Amino acid sequence: MSFPVLETNRLKLDKLSKEDSNSLFELFSDNSVVEYYDLEAFTELSQASNLIEFFNSRFNENSGIRWAIRLKETEQFIGTCGFNTWSPKMKNAVLGYDLLPKYWGMGLTTEAVHRIVKAAFLGELSCGKLNRIQGDTVPGNLASESLLLKVGFKEEGVRRQSGYWKNQFHDLKCFGLIQSEYCEI
Repeated sequence: MSFPVLETNRLKLDKLSKEDSNSLFELFSDNSVVEYYDLEAFTELSQASNLIEFFNSRFNENSGIRWAIRLKETEQFIGTCGFNTWSPKMKNAVLGYDLLPKYWGMGLTTEAVHRIVKAAFLGELSCGKLNRIQGDTVPGNLASESLLLKVGFKEEGVRRQSGYWKNQFHDLKCFGLIQSEYCEI
């Protein structure tokens, strides 16, 4: 299957390319973007290039997918979203997303996540039709929790100290969305 290009009213979601390295570096070198991430802020452009290769390898191996989020009118890169992992056998996936801070609060990530969730539940992706999508947040990441709730995810509980990065353990709030409960906006 070729890489799926998805659109919304304001956004185009497509494959990350080497040309996105500078924009991805800008995104992941911002401490406010990676505050709740399991990685340190980027300090070298090569880190962005390597991440693009990693994201694209997931799709090539049919283990996940990551889209560039672009403004539809200008095709300007503003963030990424996708499924960090998926299991065609278990019909589930784990969601991830990020956005340049100057675009926060405009509903753009919510719009992008709605579109990729819809694609997954309709079977438009190479993983086949999914039944469950999970999103995890670090307690305190209220913007991410709000986004998941807007899309229809339900908070399922806290997995205590289930993450370890930046030299410490992290609790993770688990949110889940089942295909039969999903309502498109």
